[in-house]
Amino acid sequence: MTKQLLKSLAFAAVAFFSLNSSAYAESYKVAWSHYTGWEAWGYIEESGIMDKWAEKYGIDVEVVLVNDYIESINLYTAGEFDGVTATNMDALTIPAIGGVDSSAIIIGDYSDGNDAIVAQSADNIAGLKGLEVKLVELSVSHYLLARALDQNGLSERDLTLVNTSDADIGGLFMSDPAANVVTWNPIVNEIKGKEGAKILFDSSSIPGEILDVMIVHTDADEKLKKALVGAWYEAMTHMNGEAGDEQKAEALGFMAQQAGGTLGQFEEQLKTTAMFYTPAKAIEYARPELLKETMDYVRNFSFNKGLYAQGMDSADAVGIELPDASILGDTNNIRLRFDNSYMEMAAEGQL
Repeated sequence: MTKQLLKSLAFAAVAFFSLNSSAYAESYKVAWSHYTGWEAWGYIEESGIMDKWAEKYGIDVEVVLVNDYIESINLYTAGEFDGVTATNMDALTIPAIGGVDSSAIIIGDYSDGNDAIVAQSADNIAGLKGLEVKLVELSVSHYLLARALDQNGLSERDLTLVNTSDADIGGLFMSDPAANVVTWNPIVNEIKGKEGAKILFDSSSIPGEILDVMIVHTDADEKLKKALVGAWYEAMTHMNGEAGDEQKAEALGFMAQQAGGTLGQFEEQLKTTAMFYTPAKAIEYARPELLKETMDYVRNFSFNKGLYAQGMDSADAVGIELPDASILGDTNNIRLRFDNSYMEMAAEGQL
């Protein structure tokens, strides 16, 4: 075999591996489910933003829609995904309680009215005493109700709670002139206009407590974490108009259609979603002192409702690490971490 032929074969091999490099790149999958603050992940996947950031770090990342929210977190907990969108409460009560060490690397928004107590039989929270209230038990709705009752000197013992599927709760409210419910958007927007309906309390009264995050396995590759954060904040510049009006219209139009509604409906939901369009804004709401108070409420509520695993005898059984490295709970069993470092990189233009 001549030197020229060997050289030609070498060049051919280099060309082949260059053209097919994605087939040999490290591959990752993250899951998301439908919610106003998470529709951006579908846009990130379809627009090519994710591919752009993955290529920058020499990896492949697939962003997968899972229509069942709880199932998406269960699949992540089982190791089927490297990351998943979740609320702060569900990040604790499913993967963390299940022994999976996770880090919240993006805090995307907080519910600022998306979750609400809507009544037809009472004019205020005190007026719910002795009444029936429908909700998805042990969900964020349950947490919202507990906070509202606590702020008004009541407890769950003062009410009759009826566990109701989110698929049924809107229709039951509309068909029953005396129904009282706790639910979330888009259901809240659908039922609040009914004659006689009153919003007694919503998540804007507990700002920053119902956080929507992207969690990844703590030991996940740094390249994945950086690619996800970079892609997210590029999408945020599209959503908030920083990338131009045309880009904003395209992004919001896509998200509205993806969510199964009109642009107007999606924009209405955004009004009650406190989006953190910049990493600096997210970091502001991820202050250790604020997160400590929030997660203390969440962990105690979760423990008292039996959401901790059998054998866990207190809310301290699982450790929660805050951005300043302080710990709530067991320092030897840290399973949920709030890691601001990647958002800080984004804020400083270092991704």
